[in-house]
Amino acid sequence: MTGLLGPAEIRELAARLGVTPTKKLGQNFVHDPNTVRRIVTTAGLTPDDVALEVGPGLGSLTLALLPVAAHVHAVELDSALAAALPETAARFAGAAAERLTVHPADALRVTADDLAGPAPTALVANLPYNVAVPVVLHLLAELPTLRHGLVMVQKEVADRLVAGPGSKVYGIPSVKLAWYARSRAAGKVPPNVFWPVPNVDSGLVAFTRREPPRPDVPRRAVFAVVDAAFAQRRKTLRAALAGWAGGADRAAAVLTAAGVDPGARGESLTVEQFAAVAASAPDALGGEQ
Repeated sequence: MTGLLGPAEIRELAARLGVTPTKKLGQNFVHDPNTVRRIVTTAGLTPDDVALEVGPGLGSLTLALLPVAAHVHAVELDSALAAALPETAARFAGAAAERLTVHPADALRVTADDLAGPAPTALVANLPYNVAVPVVLHLLAELPTLRHGLVMVQKEVADRLVAGPGSKVYGIPSVKLAWYARSRAAGKVPPNVFWPVPNVDSGLVAFTRREPPRPDVPRRAVFAVVDAAFAQRRKTLRAALAGWAGGADRAAAVLTAAGVDPGARGESLTVEQFAAVAASAPDALGGEQ
């Protein structure tokens, strides 16, 4: 039976390694076994899933993943923590520790070629607050084998990721995640399960990959429209997309061709509508994915 880390084990490991959580790396270590059990259960892993964990830290979530996943890839930027994780797994997880591969790397630069061994199918991670959205989007872009996932992020970020059109917090993260996957809010996590204790709640976001809404339109082209639309979110799309389209009148013509009201704002459009706008722009279909 795999052991899990409680407050005493977390403090002992940190002291032995000389580790002090840093704000720069967004480190908040989970010290509540019930929380990591909840994360793994909510992630819905099957015995053939290969889990990808980003920012394993001292190993709290890693130890909960090892008994239920076929393999666990752990990507850790902190070299001291990365070096210590295999020993922690051997100490607490027994034979299941053999399923762990630790990658001392920056998750924002990881590619499929970097993850030697079985290809990851599920992203399950307590993500550093300061890079949560870029990490999720980067990994979905780089790792087409990722079928689903559950990430713990700052509650405010979780709300943005799962927001739909018309919501006050609907924006770039919402649309870009929707390009890759269907997502849902999967619960709230209080601050007191972390060390150090953050001053905000955390939220769980579950997602399941889907085919892009318009596979014929390059992702980069769609994301360029999304970025332009929300750069000036209070403006109408006719005005907000003027720079992108080469003028307000040209933007209006592209929007009309896509079946979108030029007087609408970006916060009202679905990802499918953003894709339609990109497809209606000259040369849009010739861009890179």
